[in-house]
Amino acid sequence: MSKLLPATLVAISLLLNCTQSLHPAIAGTCASKCPPPPLGFVPGQLVNVEVVNRTASIVLLEKVQGTDAFPLRPGQEVRFQRWTGTEPNMSVVFWDATALPLLTRVSKPNDDTLRIELRPGGRPPGDRTIYILNDGRVTVF
Repeated sequence: MSKLLPATLVAISLLLNCTQSLHPAIAGTCASKCPPPPLGFVPGQLVNVEVVNRTASIVLLEKVQGTDAFPLRPGQEVRFQRWTGTEPNMSVVFWDATALPLLTRVSKPNDDTLRIELRPGGRPPGDRTIYILNDGRVTVF
């Protein structure tokens, strides 16, 4: 019995040391750290799309079902409109002329505008397409 006592004491000591290093859970609402709501528009809404090139190289841009690809110089901004009645799923495709990966930041500066900022970075091949689906959701691929 005396041989088990030291082993038991060591085990209890180790167990107590492990539990002291655990961090307590903090419960609460997301009132202060809520994730942003998903970006989207009302289905059928007229949406203005702004694209800004924040890279140091030329980015080629194509509004699928409407334009051929055209170059967007560094710092340049382009704006076009989308009518959901004739374009059920609108997409904007873009790529860096030097094949570097791009990272997009999408925002909604007002109720009828989608702003797309193209920046250098991301994992290859990077972001390449923005879709505005006919249900109003905005997705980045």
